[in-house]
Amino acid sequence: MSHSISRRAALVAGAALPMAAGLGLPRIARAQQAEGMEMELPTHRVFMLGDVKVTDLLAGSRVVPDPHSIFGLNVDDEIFAQVSDEHFIPSDKARFFFNPVLIEAGGEVILVDTGTDPAGITAALEAAGKQPSDVTHVVLTHMHGDHIGGLMTEAGEKTFANAAHHAGRVEFDYWAGQENEGFESKVRPLEGELNFLAEGDQVGPLTTMEAFGHTPGHLVFTVAGGESDLLLMGDLANHYVWSVGQPDWHVSFDVDKEMAVETRRRVLSMAAENRMPVMGYHMPFPGLGYVSAEGEGFRWMPHTYQLML
Repeated sequence: MSHSISRRAALVAGAALPMAAGLGLPRIARAQQAEGMEMELPTHRVFMLGDVKVTDLLAGSRVVPDPHSIFGLNVDDEIFAQVSDEHFIPSDKARFFFNPVLIEAGGEVILVDTGTDPAGITAALEAAGKQPSDVTHVVLTHMHGDHIGGLMTEAGEKTFANAAHHAGRVEFDYWAGQENEGFESKVRPLEGELNFLAEGDQVGPLTTMEAFGHTPGHLVFTVAGGESDLLLMGDLANHYVWSVGQPDWHVSFDVDKEMAVETRRRVLSMAAENRMPVMGYHMPFPGLGYVSAEGEGFRWMPHTYQLML
């Protein structure tokens, strides 16, 4: 998604809670509601995928109005309202989540996507016991502002000074020709050091899959480490009802909407057939769940304790 949040709305870390049963119990952060009120939200959640430690980071969250102007552009208001009501969610507002993922394996600390700004991702990392300097690799699914926003500070310095940076070549080339302010300030300064990724390339336990459509070079990643690979689906599907449940619905942020539909169906079918755990950048935090085929679409099933056994 290309929406951004203000620095003031970035998460602020709270007091640490203990570790238990291999699960990092989350610290509490505060996020602004649309009306200006604050509510408490967790900042991180730890899962184990075999020997691989997976930490989902909540780098930001906010309420947005009129989600039908974003999702389901090819269906009418009545259908959108009906589907929303059937899933016990309102059709006039939604909560967005921004969930970068930290993968730790073999001494490598790999951050996948960076949130909307340095403050949000730094706060979430610190709540999880990490500093930006601990990150050894930064990997981008794509270059919308809410994924690249944490790359560079306002002073133009790298947030992750010790990290190798990885991104898709197709994605970079597209944005390099768009005169996009976010790309020019956050990604262009890294051009000389970017490691470009394509189908099948690996970064630690991550393997690259091309999943074009949301953006021309959008990537997803599988993470090997347990009985089943974990799928990091980025923005392949941006909502558990209006995208996973309705894969044919057009999304305003998808650059090529028909290609996005085709890719969404292909990758979600793979996840369902292989019963893979799936991490979604915009799924309700902590963003981890499973996908099953249901009717003409799919069903999102949030993780409960499957990776805690």
